[in-house]
Amino acid sequence: MITMQTTMTAMSLQGVSYQAGSHCIINDVSLDVPYGEVLALVGPNGAGKSTLLGLLAGDIVPTGGDVSLHDQPLAAWDATKLAQMRSVLLQANQVSFSFTAQDVIDMGRAPWIGTPHSSEDEEAIATAISLTDVAHLTHRTFPTLSGGEKARVSLARVLAQRTGIVMLDEPTAALDLRHQEEVLRIARAIATQNRAVIVVLHDLSLAAAYADHIAMLDHGALAAIGTPAEVLTAARVEEVYGAAVRIMEDLDTGRPIVLPRRTL
Repeated sequence: MITMQTTMTAMSLQGVSYQAGSHCIINDVSLDVPYGEVLALVGPNGAGKSTLLGLLAGDIVPTGGDVSLHDQPLAAWDATKLAQMRSVLLQANQVSFSFTAQDVIDMGRAPWIGTPHSSEDEEAIATAISLTDVAHLTHRTFPTLSGGEKARVSLARVLAQRTGIVMLDEPTAALDLRHQEEVLRIARAIATQNRAVIVVLHDLSLAAAYADHIAMLDHGALAAIGTPAEVLTAARVEEVYGAAVRIMEDLDTGRPIVLPRRTL
């Protein structure tokens, strides 16, 4: 795993935009991604969360502005070095061939082939399997797994990669309550290792519970960024999401809980 202790900032976006045809998906977004924190990207459907993550990952090239990794343009990093710096969990957990779950997890170590870090392969894979609770799935072929099982195996691949920056696109979407909490606890544990975590979430209460900072997008623009308490106000959530909510305080953590106002 490669981290840079000489800087607190892992990645930066400066005035980044992304346009597809005549449609502006990301509009003039600037933010820093620090080491040692969990940054949650939230917003309504179509707000641009996954596109913004794709820009940070280097999978999408911005049509305006600059994306940097350790103060160097993201485009200057070659593919192998980039894979050693950041790992990415996509929404769609698809594998073209009938690999076993074990094969998929092992793929996380590919960037380290031929480097001194390859000596960590066995331990990194075993730890990732344990953290994601997938030991009983390793012999199964990936296409036979349920959506939630695929998500956990794919997360294990990302964890096995052991990068300083971890990007997770809706990692809890297909998971039950227990595994949702476990995934976010893993994200917090990663951050305490002075690594950076960027996670796209729909559940605002889950984001509030585990993120250090939240960036809220609205129609491709940055509507707010700050601590969960600063960002998740009733007025802002109602304005961005178009739904009436009540903000309450979690009795255990003191963090915000976002509840929709319902009339039966």
